[in-house]
Amino acid sequence: MSHLRVLSSGLLAYILWRLIRRLGAPASPLADLRGPKKEHWLKGNYHNLFQDSLDYNLELVEEYGGAVKINALLGAQQLYISDPLALHHIAVKEQHIYTETDMFIMGNRLIFGQGLISTLGEQHRKQRKMLNPVFSLANMRDLLPIIQPIADKLCVILNSQLPADGSATEINILPWLSRGALEYICQAALGHSFNALDPTKDSEYLEAIRMLAPSSIRLLLLRPFIPFIVRNFSLYWRNKIMDWAPIEALKNLRHVVQVMDSTSKKLFADKKAIMEGRSEPDGPGSLAARMKGKDIMSIMLRANTSSSDVDRLTDAELLGQMNTIIFAGFETSTSAICRIFWILASKPDVQLRLRSEVRKAKRSYAKLHAIVGPWEDVGLPYDALMCLPYLDAVVRETLRVHPPTSLLSRTARKDAVLPLYKPIKSVYGEMLSAIAIPEGTTLIMSLLGANHNKELWGEDASEWRPERWLTPTGERVQLSKDSNCGMEDGEGNDPSVPTTEKTPGVKAGMKYPGVYASMMTFLGGGRACIGFKFAEMEIKQVVTTLISHIHFALPSVPDEDGNVKEIYWKVNGLQVPVVRPPAGDNTTAQVPLSLRLVQPDDFFLS
Repeated sequence: MSHLRVLSSGLLAYILWRLIRRLGAPASPLADLRGPKKEHWLKGNYHNLFQDSLDYNLELVEEYGGAVKINALLGAQQLYISDPLALHHIAVKEQHIYTETDMFIMGNRLIFGQGLISTLGEQHRKQRKMLNPVFSLANMRDLLPIIQPIADKLCVILNSQLPADGSATEINILPWLSRGALEYICQAALGHSFNALDPTKDSEYLEAIRMLAPSSIRLLLLRPFIPFIVRNFSLYWRNKIMDWAPIEALKNLRHVVQVMDSTSKKLFADKKAIMEGRSEPDGPGSLAARMKGKDIMSIMLRANTSSSDVDRLTDAELLGQMNTIIFAGFETSTSAICRIFWILASKPDVQLRLRSEVRKAKRSYAKLHAIVGPWEDVGLPYDALMCLPYLDAVVRETLRVHPPTSLLSRTARKDAVLPLYKPIKSVYGEMLSAIAIPEGTTLIMSLLGANHNKELWGEDASEWRPERWLTPTGERVQLSKDSNCGMEDGEGNDPSVPTTEKTPGVKAGMKYPGVYASMMTFLGGGRACIGFKFAEMEIKQVVTTLISHIHFALPSVPDEDGNVKEIYWKVNGLQVPVVRPPAGDNTTAQVPLSLRLVQPDDFFLS
C-alpha cells in the first residue's frame, strides 16, 4: 500500500471516528441556541466565516444577536460571540477560563517556537511581563525618528515613478507598502535591514514571511487536526506525513518555517554576541550605529539579562518572540495602510482635509524649531504625530470598520456561565440573559461583529465616518474623563477608567474591553496585541509622509477591453484586496491606484 493511501485511510478513519463520537455524545447546551442551519456534513457553516465573509458575519449578528450557534468542522458546535459583556468575561474577567485553543497554541508553536502567541498560563504571563516595557511610549518616541527614513525612502521610490508634469500613473501600491511594512518591523524589532525596499536584492527570509499567511490560510481546514497529530506522532513521523501528503501548501509552509527558524537563530546569535562583547557592531553610518541599541530585540535582551532568575526567559523563548513580532507586525499593518490609501482615493474630500492638516502641523513644527527646507520633508515627532485630530480619526475609524483580523477563538477550560449584555432568543422563543458553557466548548470572538454593533456604535455602525471621533469643532473626542489628547490607549479594557457618554462605542456605561479605544481590533485583556502602539505609529508615519507628496485616486483608465479596475476587499480571516472581473481575476491580492504629484489645489484654502 502506498504512503498516500495509508495517509488517506488514516485521515478518513479519524474523521469517521470523530463524527461517530459526536453522534453518541449527549446533547450540548448549545443546542438550544439559534444559528444558521448546517450546510455541509463535514464543514458545517464554519467555512462561511472565512471565505469572502463580510456580509455573512454581519448578517449572523443582525439575525441572531450577540451569541450564535455555529456548526463547525467534524460535527462540533461552537459559539459565535459579539456581545460586549460576554467578550468582557472572555477576554478580561475570566480569561483564565477562556484560553486560546489547542489548535492555535500548538500550530503557532510549530511555526514560531515558544513565542508570546504560542504559550499559556504562567509562561505567557512571564513573557508578557518582560515584553510590556519594551513597547512603552518612551521607547516608541525614541524609535520613531530612527525609522522615519523608511517612509522617506518609500516615498522617493513611488515619486520616481510619477511624471513631473503632474499627470497620473497607475501603480499597484500593495507590493511597495508590503515591502515597507517588512522593513519597518525588521529594523524596529531586530535592528536589522533585509533591504526590503530594494527589489534587486533577494531575501529568502522576506519571501518566507510574505508566504506565511497565504500558506496558512490555504491550510485552514487542516488546522483542527494539528492537536491530534502533535499529541500522537513524533517529530520524525510528522515530517514523514508532510513528505507523503500531496498538499503543496503544506510543503511550502514547512519550507517557510525552516527559513524563518535558521535566519532568526543567526540574527539572535549575532545580537547576543554584540551585547556580550564577543563581537563588534558595524561602523559609523550603519543601521546598528543609528539604532544605538533601541530596537526591540536589543531592549529585550538587556531587560532579560538584568532580570532575576525567576523572571528570566530562556534563549528558546527569546528566539520565539522574533518571528512572532515580525509576522504579527507585518501582515496586519500592510492591510491597514493599504485600506487607508484606498479610502483616501475613494473619498477626495477626506484626502484633501487630511493633507491640509498634515501640512499645517509640519509647517508649525518647522517654524517652531527653525527647520529649513520643504515642509513636505519635515518628520513629526511622536507626540505631534499621535495628536493630529483628523489623522487620528481616520486611522481609528479605519481600524474599527475594517479590522485586519476579524475572528479569534477561545476554548472554555471548565464549565462556566457567560452573561450577555443584550438577551438573545432561544430556539424555543425564551429570552436568555446568560448561556451555560460546557468545558471544551470553542467560542469564536467576532472582532468584526463587535466593531459593527449598532447597539453601542449607533445605527451607522457599519458606515465609515471619522467624524464620530471628533467634536463639532474638529478636536479629538475626549475618550475618558481624565484625558487630554484622547484616552491613553491600553486602558480601554480597564473598567476603572471612567468614560463619557460621548465616547464612541459607549452606551449607558457599557463598552467593549478593547485595548485600543473602545473597539476590539487589537483585542483586550492579557492577550491583547502587545505591539498596537507601534502599529499605530507606523501607520501614521507612512500616511503623513506619502500624503504630503502624492495624490491618490481610484483607477479610471480603461484597459484594452474597455474595463476599469474595481478594487474589492475580501474578508478571508485577513483582509485581501482584489480586482473584480472582468478587469481582474478576483483572486490576486493587489491595490492599483492612480497616483500623481501633489498640486497646489490639493489642499483646503488657508
